Amino acid sequence: MKEQLAKIRTEALAAFEGAQDSAALDALRVQYLGKKGELTAVLKQMGRLSAEERPAMGQLANEVRAALEEAIESASKKLEAAALEAKLEAEAVDVTIPGAPVSIGHKHPMYSALDEIKDIFVGMGFTVLDGPEVELAYYNFDRLNAEEGHPSRDWSDTFYFDADSRVMLRSQTSPMQVHAMETMPLPIRIIAPGRVYRKDEVDATHSPMFHQVEGMVIDKNVTMADLKGTLNAVVEQLFGKGTVTRFRPHHFPFTEPSCEMDVQCHKCGGKGCPTCKGEGWIEVLGAGMIHPKVLEMSGIDPEVYSGWAFGMGLERLAMRQFKITDLRLIFENDIRFLEQF
Repeated sequence: MKEQLAKIRTEALAAFEGAQDSAALDALRVQYLGKKGELTAVLKQMGRLSAEERPAMGQLANEVRAALEEAIESASKKLEAAALEAKLEAEAVDVTIPGAPVSIGHKHPMYSALDEIKDIFVGMGFTVLDGPEVELAYYNFDRLNAEEGHPSRDWSDTFYFDADSRVMLRSQTSPMQVHAMETMPLPIRIIAPGRVYRKDEVDATHSPMFHQVEGMVIDKNVTMADLKGTLNAVVEQLFGKGTVTRFRPHHFPFTEPSCEMDVQCHKCGGKGCPTCKGEGWIEVLGAGMIHPKVLEMSGIDPEVYSGWAFGMGLERLAMRQFKITDLRLIFENDIRFLEQF
């Protein structure tokens, strides 16, 4: 048995020293020190020894086990150090190599236009509100004087979340008028920008998803002249003094009287081109005096208070401001296009 222990010690120490990696070392540990290992097999023979031989052989076996365990620990540390060295060498960074250039992004042209609009209206004393894109049809239509069956629902109908057509993606930012009237004290001066959704076909000036900026003023003695003066002042700050606009009669269920405001086409100067569909003008917003019924539904006396509201298409304003000829370019995320701004 003494010779077996000596042999196991010599072979195991040599094997541990020659292990190439941690997995091989662990396999050797199991081979020599595991439950079915070579050292364990020898120790099972201790019962055959005489009482006088057992203490000496037991001490020798413990010395062999301790030597093997120490050798395993030493070999493991060497392998870990070698693996770390190899990793550091493989992942070494050559600090003399020029770094890769980092591309710095910048604000999207549409949001540049939005920030400018916000600055203009905040400077006029307006408050900026944010509202939900998922809206109740009650706020999107009914509270804006367009009850079930109203013709205006057909052209502005959008995407519904339920079979009863009660929860929807808002088709306009106009519900924010109602939310403001329900929660804010009078007088009210607000704008509410945000995404809206309609079943529009995609072309140079239309998209099923686009952005609007809603505006509303409610106070005593507010007139249509206030509306036109404010909007003309805003457009001149956006596009420059002398910008040509026109107001056309229109109909919206939540305003009376109603109008649409156009700006002269920036591409053709009013002569007619594909951008303006040959008309020479580009519609930028709808507006009007708030319908007395809308005020009444929100608990505001139309005999005391009056107001006006508008909703402008943000993409069309960005197109006019940055001389963009096709609305689809705004959504395509083409770096070649966006880097121009």
